[in-house]
Amino acid sequence: MRVAVMKFGGTSVATREARETAFARIFAAREAGFAPVAVVSAMGRAPQPYATDTLLGLIGGNTGSANSDLLLACGELISAAVFAEELRAMNVEAQAMTGAQAGIRTDGTHGDAKILEVVPDAMLAAIERGIVPIVAGFQGLSPEGAITTLGRGGSDLSAIALGHALAADRVDIYTDVSGAMTADPRRVSSAHVIARASHEEMTELAERGAKVMHHKAAAYAEHTGTTYAIKGLTTDVGTTVAAGYASERPVTGVTASGRVTWVRVIRGDIENPTQRMQTELEMFRRIADADISIDQVTINQAGVAFVVEGDRGRDVRTLLADLNLAVRVREGCAKISVVGHGMRYMPGVVFQCVAALSRANVEIIHCTDSNITISILVPEADVVRAEAAVHDQFHLEAGEA
Repeated sequence: MRVAVMKFGGTSVATREARETAFARIFAAREAGFAPVAVVSAMGRAPQPYATDTLLGLIGGNTGSANSDLLLACGELISAAVFAEELRAMNVEAQAMTGAQAGIRTDGTHGDAKILEVVPDAMLAAIERGIVPIVAGFQGLSPEGAITTLGRGGSDLSAIALGHALAADRVDIYTDVSGAMTADPRRVSSAHVIARASHEEMTELAERGAKVMHHKAAAYAEHTGTTYAIKGLTTDVGTTVAAGYASERPVTGVTASGRVTWVRVIRGDIENPTQRMQTELEMFRRIADADISIDQVTINQAGVAFVVEGDRGRDVRTLLADLNLAVRVREGCAKISVVGHGMRYMPGVVFQCVAALSRANVEIIHCTDSNITISILVPEADVVRAEAAVHDQFHLEAGEA
């Protein structure tokens, strides 16, 4: 039995016209000999009545409780029921399923649950009877029997997890764009679709701002080795993401984050190494206890530097005010991330990034790198110019990335 898991996002199920295109994808899979399994998001976006944000507005935007998860799960449940009934009207046996009925088991964290396992017995039984399961995405069941949600964009994660559990031959993430792009086309006119990417590259791109794929879904696929494709609903083409793929090019794509704050901490007159270490440990403890996430951390003899989301300079200063530290902050920054599997084998990539930004007259505030990613902090006002400059430097406009 060849299974094809097909995820349809909010815009793909928002209207009857869009759903008819989704139905065509299901019919084509059946004709090709696959047993389709559909995973659906809530219908449309606010202010449409069943969109997640519209439902959330009924309780003042509060999330993270059993009550809010029960409410938010309704959007996908409505979508699954409508989708299944319309398929049945077209003489296709279809059965709407909750995430729990599909076998998605999670921990008890409301609003951002972690998938513990998938027990797909009910789906397999339906498939054996020739029924097309239509699964409500974004949700699962806790050990206590409560509905949980997987975090915004969690329908992608539902599809990847179900694809892995069913040993699916295909996992297709349908969206309103034809795959992952080398950069945001709204900012870089020469951006184009990435035909193929490694799991590692897609995880990095998703975590660092590429909106086409949920970052938890990309990480789950990387962990489980699940091959998937990100496709345009109308075009049925896009980006294939698989293990073992390695481009010869040093850079696959460039992303940009939202507004962040750069923090630089100088140790003052602390000379004793043990005391310095204890002070830094206390600094990080306070930041963690305040639920402030940090990124791009560097620690050396000169001090500590890191980045936090939003304009949080005053918050950080207040937290660290009584420690013997000089705290410098700079708000109004943004981060561009340069991602590519090939950079680990090719010297000079950092140099090329610096050269490109220098020619574009973009200040580099802070720079860190990992195995396949270089993250560069720049003034937020210059982020569009910075993204385009790096994109041009590596000729991502030319040919397959």
